[in-house]
Amino acid sequence: QVQLVESGGGLVQAGGSLRLSCAASGRTFSNYAMGWFRQAPGKEREFVSAIRWSGDSSYYADSVKGRFTISRDNAKNTVYLQMNSLKPEDTAVYYCAADSRGSSRNASWYKYWGQGTQVTVSS
Repeated sequence: QVQLVESGGGLVQAGGSLRLSCAASGRTFSNYAMGWFRQAPGKEREFVSAIRWSGDSSYYADSVKGRFTISRDNAKNTVYLQMNSLKPEDTAVYYCAADSRGSSRNASWYKYWGQGTQVTVSS
C-alpha cells in the first residue's frame, strides 16, 4: 500500500551537510508517522529520528540531537532529514520507515521501509 524511496545520500567531508529525502506513494500518506533509521557495518540498526503524521512532534536520538532535523511536506508526499555538522560516525545506510499507528523508536514497529541510501562522511 505504501512505497518509500530514499535519496540524497553521498560522500561528504566531516562538518558538512546533506539532506535526505524519502518520497512516498500510496493512499493517505499524511496520516502516516515517519521514522529514519541507520545501520553501519557491523552494527545493529539504530533509531535516528521520527515525526508524527501531523508534524507537530518530532523525536531524535541523543547522538544526532542538535545536528539533524526531520520535517515533512505532506503536499509533496515527502519526508526530509537535514543533517548538519556531519561526523565520520554518521556513516551508514539510512532508511526511512512509515506506519499508520504512529511513531516509535523501535524498528520493528514500522510496517513499510525504503531501500536505503548510503551516507559516507570522510575525516
